[in-house]
Amino acid sequence: MADHSGAQTSSEYIQHHLTNLTWSVDGGWNVHDAGFWTFHVDSLFFSIGLGVLFLWLFRSVAKNATTGVPGKLQCFIEIVVDFVDQNVKDTFHGKNAMIAPLALTIFVWVFLMNLMDLLPVDLLPHAAQAVGIPYLKVVPTTDLNVTLGMSLSVFALIIFYSIKVKGVGGFVKELTMQPFNHPVFIPVNLVLELVTLLAKPVSLGLRLFGNLYAGELIFILIALLGMWQLPLHFVWAIFHILIIVLQAFIFMMLTIVYLSMAHEDH
Repeated sequence: MADHSGAQTSSEYIQHHLTNLTWSVDGGWNVHDAGFWTFHVDSLFFSIGLGVLFLWLFRSVAKNATTGVPGKLQCFIEIVVDFVDQNVKDTFHGKNAMIAPLALTIFVWVFLMNLMDLLPVDLLPHAAQAVGIPYLKVVPTTDLNVTLGMSLSVFALIIFYSIKVKGVGGFVKELTMQPFNHPVFIPVNLVLELVTLLAKPVSLGLRLFGNLYAGELIFILIALLGMWQLPLHFVWAIFHILIIVLQAFIFMMLTIVYLSMAHEDH
């Protein structure tokens, strides 16, 4: 629950919860406008930690998998794997053994990062303050650096496979001769295709960030309501579960679609 009995106003409370724990090469800890090389330590900690948790959990289940009557955890993970695998088979039309593992990693990793939004907004930040850590944002996908970082990684794969499958000449031809297949329209085609190409990582990252940031902000606003926060938090959490799963699914599906398009050689 939020405690506003001290000097902290509502606006300061909101700002505090929306501030990352940062470290800068130039200025050290929590220096504002410290330059380009500023690391959001909390986003890195939780995103990497949840990624390690995902790898450890799935590896443990795979290592101890049984062909007999499986346990509940094994059943759940098998359902998730089959779900992702079926979506890859339905959507991806090329041949690439990396796509299914990539899609599974994206779906589960983004889901786990989104899931942190269901924790009470004061729980971990207050625990961090008790040990001397002034700021702590626990939902990595509410950090634009994280979502754009993931989308830029997908973008790099799009460029890589576009060139690998079509060749440099084929990739350039795709940018310059579509949608109007005439040399006169090359400048127009190039502008249209570059805008379309660059819009993929931008929209991919901003969509995930926008939805989770808005959800986190609503949780923070609910925490300002004092005694009314618990029932409202519960109601919003139930609705927010849909957003958490849906945004992980959308990020995964768009990645599959974009990489499928990169593998198409016209």
